[in-house]
Amino acid sequence: MKSLAKSTAMALAIGAVAAGTADAADVVVTTNITTSTTWHNTDTINLHAQIFVEDGATLTIEPGTVIASDGVVPGDPGGGLVVARGGKIYALGTQTDPIIFTSKIDVGTWAVDVTHPTGKNPKTGTWHEGANEWGNLSIEGRAYISENAIATNTLAPNSANYGELEGLVLPPGDLKGRYGGGNDNDDSGTVKYVSIRYGGKIVTLNNELNGLSLGGIGRGTDIHHVEIMNNVDDGIEIWGGTVNLKYISIWNIGDDCLDIDQGYRGQIQNVLEVQGYSIDAAQGGGVGDNLNETDGAEDSFYQPVTTTTIYNLTAIGQPAPGAGDHGAAFRDNARVQYRNSIFMDLGDRLVSFDNTDGDGGDGYGVAGTLSWASTWTTDSSVTSAVNPFNGTTEISPAQAYTAQQPGKLNEIKDSVFFRNLSASAYTEATAVGVLPPDGTNNNVLVASVLDSAAPIQAIVRGSPVTKGGLIMLPVVSLDPRPKNEALTSVASAPAAGFFTPEPYRGAFAPNETWLTEWTASDAFGFTNDTSQWRNLGCELDGAGGLPELLGAGPASSGSANSLALINARPSSLAILFVSTSNTPTPFKGGSLKPIPILLQVAVVTSGDGEITLPFLWPAGIPAGTAFFFQYGIDDTDAVKNVALSNALAVEAQ
Repeated sequence: MKSLAKSTAMALAIGAVAAGTADAADVVVTTNITTSTTWHNTDTINLHAQIFVEDGATLTIEPGTVIASDGVVPGDPGGGLVVARGGKIYALGTQTDPIIFTSKIDVGTWAVDVTHPTGKNPKTGTWHEGANEWGNLSIEGRAYISENAIATNTLAPNSANYGELEGLVLPPGDLKGRYGGGNDNDDSGTVKYVSIRYGGKIVTLNNELNGLSLGGIGRGTDIHHVEIMNNVDDGIEIWGGTVNLKYISIWNIGDDCLDIDQGYRGQIQNVLEVQGYSIDAAQGGGVGDNLNETDGAEDSFYQPVTTTTIYNLTAIGQPAPGAGDHGAAFRDNARVQYRNSIFMDLGDRLVSFDNTDGDGGDGYGVAGTLSWASTWTTDSSVTSAVNPFNGTTEISPAQAYTAQQPGKLNEIKDSVFFRNLSASAYTEATAVGVLPPDGTNNNVLVASVLDSAAPIQAIVRGSPVTKGGLIMLPVVSLDPRPKNEALTSVASAPAAGFFTPEPYRGAFAPNETWLTEWTASDAFGFTNDTSQWRNLGCELDGAGGLPELLGAGPASSGSANSLALINARPSSLAILFVSTSNTPTPFKGGSLKPIPILLQVAVVTSGDGEITLPFLWPAGIPAGTAFFFQYGIDDTDAVKNVALSNALAVEAQ
């Protein structure tokens, strides 16, 4: 156990703030990346073109790097970053040192900080109405897609099928804009703790950039803790592929918060969507449209077809009539399982049967595919026999469709619906059995419209404003942690694989928001976390994925506190390591340094891989003393047989 103690102490390491340099360079980037390159956090990166990370090259972005583009160069489509097929990106932000993609206009609102390379403090700022101020982040991979716009593409899955990503400016015949292939395990790198703000430069009419565009990305790519704030088009759009997403925050988007197309077959968990507006323009070009828009295939009888599961979604709409469209729109044979979620303040329908995407698709029930109604009654184990994966020249259907859980192809289960006041809010949902009389889906329709009955802790809206001809009620303060019916769920995500079993509804645990320190919503004061606990990351995978450690209670003399460990290996030895530091708020960022172990507590996890440890906060601890907690778990499936939970920090009051 000595080596475990040593490795855990290092994982808990939190250090003194490193001094920046006031005269760091504003590095203007105008040419593509063809060899492995690192962007350093001692520089500010200014993109003066669409910069491509080309096939065979790797771009590494250090924690704390600011990519702030001015987007005003003549002929410049906005200054954006595109990772082409075969290229890789390692955007390695942390909670304390996030990577920020934004505009010079945003940086201009930050407080002065001469120690930071920008001369400003990136954890400050003021929200402004804006988008189109630079480009976006686009990533292209080699996983399967379905796309009928390319004449050589086949209806059935084929590794030669490809798409051409929207919003890119390339000469005819240039292949850097292509995505898709036949490798569902493709690895395009890692994007974590990244805030993307004020983007979406319009290239031409109907050719806008999303905040984050993902084309044919494989499940070998890691994307988590990503925020999109203010974008002219969709927050995140996914075309095909199998990439998994976790801890996603999407605010004030000019079109759809999350838009899925072309046979996406990944898994998604912990998503916050706050509908609003980015600029004063028509709905879909500045004012939010659907919270979730899901297309099955580019035409509905192609394969792959979108087949996915989304756990722990908090979707907050615009409540004025017509101000926001649907909570979940379904098109072109899409199959989506929504579970353990919150849908509230929707301006229109909870479930929308759009049938087609308006781009020439044929919708549900054509060419032998399932009807709309049938997708809500057909078991998720059933795969389409129309243009299927063949298992000979391509992978088998069983290998292709692994994202969904036992249930039905389309469903909304174990979720809470609150203050959705449109006359047709539940018409289609009732028709397809989301709200059946017998309550078999474990959904809760809250009768009261009072804030006291809400499934989240608090929401404050600003005064009405008219944008795009619609009345908007902007969210100016939000505590999205669960309350009332959202505090518990009947079921939760499975313990194995990508998902984390979280026994509540919505995107957040009762005691922490995962938004603190790294997001624009936190910097702008929208989601200031009143919890004293901070999630520091540093986890290592185990048999069930990432073990999760949660803390509750104020760190004040004599107060009751508790630690809860979930998603650890069942019936395994778990050592809780406790460390301390007298440096006030040491988890605010900077370089790392080891901290001595103060205490070790050995326990054995339950048969569900869970532990709850209640304790009373001791008296007499000096205010500002920071304590750090982390479990090391005996786990033969983990690196060196040890899994690590995330580390938590809390400061004595």
